[in-house]
Amino acid sequence: MTLTLRTTNNNKGAFVHSTQRFFPRFLGLICSLAWIASLLSAVVHAQPSGREVAQLVYDRYVGEDAVSRQIMELVPADGQKRVRELTITAADRNGSRRTLLRFTSPADIQGTGFLAVEDGQGGTEQFLYLPALKRTRRIMTGQKSRSFVNTDFTYEDMERRPVDDSEHAIAGEETLNNVPCWILESRPKPGTESQYSLVRAWVAQDMPVTLRADFFAGGQEPVKRFTVRELENIQDIWTETKVVMEDLQSGHATVLATSEIKYNTGVQDSVFMQQALEHW
Repeated sequence: MTLTLRTTNNNKGAFVHSTQRFFPRFLGLICSLAWIASLLSAVVHAQPSGREVAQLVYDRYVGEDAVSRQIMELVPADGQKRVRELTITAADRNGSRRTLLRFTSPADIQGTGFLAVEDGQGGTEQFLYLPALKRTRRIMTGQKSRSFVNTDFTYEDMERRPVDDSEHAIAGEETLNNVPCWILESRPKPGTESQYSLVRAWVAQDMPVTLRADFFAGGQEPVKRFTVRELENIQDIWTETKVVMEDLQSGHATVLATSEIKYNTGVQDSVFMQQALEHW
C-alpha cells in the first residue's frame, strides 16, 4: 500500500528532525572541521530510545485546536460499503487534549456525539450521546475494548495512551513507502488495562508521525492494522488526511478521509462540555 504525501497552500514544507542538535560552545584548537562535521552527524542520526520516540509521538504538535469534516466508509470483506459524515473538533489545553466528534449523516446515526477529555493525570473520560435515547452515557474502563459505533476502532483506540503506561523499545528500522521509519514496540506495563499485548508502530524518523501500527492481542499475528494512506502538509502541520483501520481477522475495514480541516481557529472550552454534547 502506497503513501501519498502532499503539500497545500503553495507551502512546500519539509520533514523536520525531532532530534535536537547539540553544539559545543568551545572547541579545542586541535579539532579539525572534518571531525566536527562527523561528530554532529553522529549526534543527529543517533538512534533514540523507544521511550523517546513514544514521547515525541505523544507530544507531536497538531495545532492549538483543529476543526475538520470527515467522511467515514465502513467496508466489509464482501458486500456494500456504508458511508457516514462527521465533524471533529479538538483542542490542546496545557498538554491535555479534548475531542468532540459528531456524526452528521446518514439519518440513522445523525446527531450521535462522542466526547473525550484528558484529565491531565494520564486518564481520559469518554462520553457517548445517543439522540434516539436523548441521554449521554459514560464509557467505563471495562468497556473501552468495545467497538466504537460499529467501526473497526475501539474506544481504547479513540484516546491517547500515556507514555509511561507501556514499556517501549526500538525493534529496528524499515523504509515504509520511501519514508525511513523506526519500528517502535510498546507493551503495557503490569497493572495497565489494555486489550492489546503489543503495539508495533512504524514512526517516521524525520517527523513523529505513526505511518502504520499493528495491534496484537496475545498471539503471534496482529489482529488489527492501522495505516496512513495520505499525509498532507496543511498550515505547516503534517496531517493524516486518509487513514484505515482494518480487522485482519474478518477483513472488515474503516476508512476515514478528511475533506476539510482548519487549525488554530480559537475553539472555546465550552465546546467540550457535556451540555454541548447533548445540544446540537
